[in-house]
Amino acid sequence: MASTQPIFRRAELLLGDEVMSSIGQKRVIIFGVGGVGSWCAESLVRSGITHLTIVDSDRVCITNINRQLMATSKTVGQVKVEALKERLLSINPQAEITALQQIFTAETADSFDIGSYDYIIDAIDSLKDKALLILMATQTQAKFYSSMGAALKLDPTRIKSAEFWKVQGDPLARALRKRFKRDGQYPKHKFQCVYSDELLENKGTPPDDGEEPSMFNKPHTNGTLAHITAIFGFMLAGLVIQDAVKENS
Repeated sequence: MASTQPIFRRAELLLGDEVMSSIGQKRVIIFGVGGVGSWCAESLVRSGITHLTIVDSDRVCITNINRQLMATSKTVGQVKVEALKERLLSINPQAEITALQQIFTAETADSFDIGSYDYIIDAIDSLKDKALLILMATQTQAKFYSSMGAALKLDPTRIKSAEFWKVQGDPLARALRKRFKRDGQYPKHKFQCVYSDELLENKGTPPDDGEEPSMFNKPHTNGTLAHITAIFGFMLAGLVIQDAVKENS
């Protein structure tokens, strides 16, 4: 039986009725909808995901405009998840988008009921919160995918995916592994990451723009470009869709 939504006909033509029906029933949660997570959310909704929860505590600021999907001169000051929700519903008004202006921390972790989702996507910047999400997500039955650092990159051809313990050349993955070893706590199972082994240096003078410190608590923010963060987000979405296809093959 063909899809009742014409917007998905091209996807249905490629994937088939059964796969599209399955994709439409999947529940996905994305933690962090900045440069990576926002593009991931868009790709998922355009690919037929209709049950999506987006989590982020921030508001759009002017320096987000160069790389975050919902960040424009008109949305500066708006709550990120609300601005993104509006965008996603303009793509598919029938989608169920839950927007949570919250942050994933040790204090809030249990409130998200992450075990109720089919897919958990990590696009968190904070090292300690990212580590906690990895530990908790890998204890559930959900499929879990994680983004490593997307800053200080220029070459899109160096972006790839690999199992977490096989990620090479990424400082964030290295810091996470060091933290797990230090604490004697490890992910319960393997999981795929999106990363790049490229690592450039900032050439400009860091602006005093009021942004939060980076994931490594450096006193400045690292440079980032839209084509890199978007590819990271699209690859995360691709991992979800690929898995849904395999599940129905």
